[in-house]
Formats: sequence, C-alpha cells, structure tokens
Amino acid sequence: MSTSTRSLPALDLSVVTSPDAGSLTALFAVAEKLLDFLAVLSAVYLSLASYQLLEHRTAAGFSGSSVFVWAGGFALLFVLLLDRHGGYCPSVSLLAIRETERILRVTLQAFLLAILAAYLCAVPISRLAVALSVATVPLFLTLEKWETHSLLRMLRGRGYGSRRAVILGTGPEGRRIFSALLRSPKFGIDPVAFVDDHPHTEITEIYESSGRSEHSAKVLTGPICPELFRQLHASALVIATSAMDRESLLTTIANVGEAGISTYFAPLDPLGPEYGVEYAELDGVMLAHLSQGTRRLFYESGKRILDLIGASVVLLALVLVGPVIALLIQSTSPGPVFFTQVRVGKNGRRFTMYKFRTMYRDAPHYEYSPGSGDDPRVTPVGRILRRASLDELPQAFNVLLGHMSLVGPRPEMPFIVEKYTALELQRLAVKPGMTGLWQISPARVFPIHEHLEYDQYYVRHRSLFMDAAILLHTVLFAARGV
Repeated sequence: MSTSTRSLPALDLSVVTSPDAGSLTALFAVAEKLLDFLAVLSAVYLSLASYQLLEHRTAAGFSGSSVFVWAGGFALLFVLLLDRHGGYCPSVSLLAIRETERILRVTLQAFLLAILAAYLCAVPISRLAVALSVATVPLFLTLEKWETHSLLRMLRGRGYGSRRAVILGTGPEGRRIFSALLRSPKFGIDPVAFVDDHPHTEITEIYESSGRSEHSAKVLTGPICPELFRQLHASALVIATSAMDRESLLTTIANVGEAGISTYFAPLDPLGPEYGVEYAELDGVMLAHLSQGTRRLFYESGKRILDLIGASVVLLALVLVGPVIALLIQSTSPGPVFFTQVRVGKNGRRFTMYKFRTMYRDAPHYEYSPGSGDDPRVTPVGRILRRASLDELPQAFNVLLGHMSLVGPRPEMPFIVEKYTALELQRLAVKPGMTGLWQISPARVFPIHEHLEYDQYYVRHRSLFMDAAILLHTVLFAARGV
C-alpha cells in the first residue's frame, strides 16, 4: 500500500514510567477488578436475599452457600465480559459516561448468558430474583466505580502511579485536555505545566474549567527540550496546538523522543456530526475512518420508545409532587406556577418549553440563565427546585409532543442561537434533552454555549445505552445543580 510523502511516520506512543509507577498502575488494575467483582457479588447476593425475605423461602431454591457460589460465578462472568469490552483500558471517556454505558451493556449480556446457563443446567430461577438483580447490579457497580474514581484521583493527585506531563498549546484544545486529564485519573497522566505556542501572550497560569480553582498549571515559554522535562520531572508530552508546521513538529518529536519522553496528540475531527467517525490504532498511529451508521434507524426508534416511557413515568411523578410544588411557588412569590419560553430545537425548529417558575415575575423573560444559586432573580423556593432539578419536570410534556428527548443537548434561547458559529450549530443536529452530559458535568455552573465539547461528544457517540447511562448518572449524581 502506497503512502503519501506528507504523511507522518509511525510514532512511538509507548508509556514511559518509573518502576514504582508501573508497579502501582498494575496494582490499581488488579484492585479495580477485585472491587468490581465484590460490587457485583454483593448486588446479586443482596437481591437473592431480598427475594428470600419477600417470598419467605430459600432464594431460587438454593441454600445460602449455593447462592453465594452462583453469585460469585456470575460476578466472575461479569468481570470477564467487562474486560472483554475494554472496561479496564486506561482511557476514560468524557464524564466516564461511556463506562456506565458499558456497564449497562455488559449487564444485559451477563444476565442473558446466566439465564441460558441456568436453563441448560435445569436450575430454577425466579423472575423476581432476576429483576431485582438486573436493577441492583448496575446501580452498585456505578456507585462503586464512582467512589473508586474519587479514591484514584486522590492517590494520583499525591503522585502515586502517575506520570507528569507537559501540554504544548494554551488554546482551547490544550485547556480542554488539561481539564480532561485532571478528571481522568485512570489514565495516569498528571499535567503539570503548559508551554505557550503564542509567544506574545501574557498568560502565566491556567485553571481547570470545572468551576474549581484548586487545580492549575503554570505557563512556560519553552522551548520544548529534554532539559525542560528533567526540570519538571515529566515523562510525557501532549501536543495540543495547530500552530506548528510539519518540520517543527517532527523536530520536537525527535528531540523529546531521544530523552525517552512519550508523545500524545489531540487529533482534530473536521467532519460534522452527520458523519459517524470511528478510530483505529495501527502500530501506534490513530487513524480515523467513516462508519456505516447502519444502526441509526434502530437507535432513533428505540430512543423514541424510551422517551415515551420515561416521559410517562415523569408525568406520573408530577401528578404526585406537582401540587406541592405549585403551592410552594404561589405561597412564596406572586405569579404563575408554570414558566414558558421559546427555545430552539432540532434543525433550528422553535418550540415552547415548559418549566416550573423559579424566578420572580418581573425578571426579564429572555436573558442568560442564572449562573449561581444566589442570583437575585431566583426565588428562595426556586433555588431549591433548580438545585434538585425539579423545575425541569414539566418538560415531560415537550418530550411527549416530540419537541425534546429525555437525553440530549439543552435547548437554547433564540437570541443565543442567532450568534452560533458553524461549530456551535452542530448542537442542533439532534433533539434537545431534559438532561445530558453538560447537565451532569462540573461545567453546568457555566453557560451551556461555553462548553460545547459535552454536546459534541454526545452527538458523535450517542446510543441507547449511552442515553440510559446518562439517565442513571442524572438520578444518582446530578440532583445538586444550580
């Protein structure tokens, strides 16, 4: 196969770590599998024990020791399937949402295999016990991974098993990578400094883009050379700039490569969301190619069914809590209970969106949303509703009408969309949602249009399991927004 003379040579992306870092990384990998095994084992055993109490009989016809053995066998099967699906690879997706998606996918596969094995072995299984286990396993595993992720972040932050890295480029791409690496301790790279690719800038320090100021990195003037890495005790370089020409890029790679520095790249994807892009690794080089997208019709149909079911459940909940919310709103501030506003949906179509009113009646109808809980436009009850996301419940009507979906980018107001660039317009390729990646991220304290990477990520990688994973994250973790 011929290659273009302008193509880059195969680059060595091998991991450079100290012996201690490598040993700790291996230990973390073993501990992660063990914790997953224990989480699944606990979930299944608890489900079977609950079934035994509910039915006042031996769970699924087994003794306690037999149940423990079968639960352990299922937990082992689950970990093996999770490993087969890449669940223990060092890479971490945005907000770890694809990890939860993988958990849901593996849960379905594991239970189908377990049911088949039970049928072939003539083992009686209660449908109630299976239903309890199906609900409990992903819940336990997601919570366990969340806590493990927090613990690993703390350990990585103290230097255990992590590699220090320098980011070349202080632009938006470099800043996003900096924040992503800090939020992805499993990857094991700790960004400690930037090298500025704009020689005339006055930036001296860059902070993480998550509303917190405890994580920052100094901006250095360079140059990129082995001595810089020795001074910083760094062993990795992340190139996140398009300002370098090909000759300078190859020279930089050669210089740091001789010192044993591993190099990473931020590949740019110039295609719009209408293209499905997949990536393959060939001899250490990441190549992009177009996917066929044959399952898109199935996804759209399944998503609509999920929307109808989910919206119906939300409306049933609204019947129970709606009168109480309405009473609180009217008793604390005069005005209507509901708030309506024109928003922009899929392909730029406008629709009327419904919410519980959380601001005073004289607040401007079209203005940027409150960015903090002490915004003077927000009523005391409104602060509680917004923090618990209860003000969004009436949007279930929009989901039933087809204006919105349960999961998707948040719909913006027309005056904001009118200022969209071509890149920002990619958000409108799908239906807006009641919840989404941005809503469950630390960046939700900032305006939606300032953090497009969440919506772009969702548009490119969306699937039914990802939608289910986002809904699960919303229920578990997101009821604490502004």
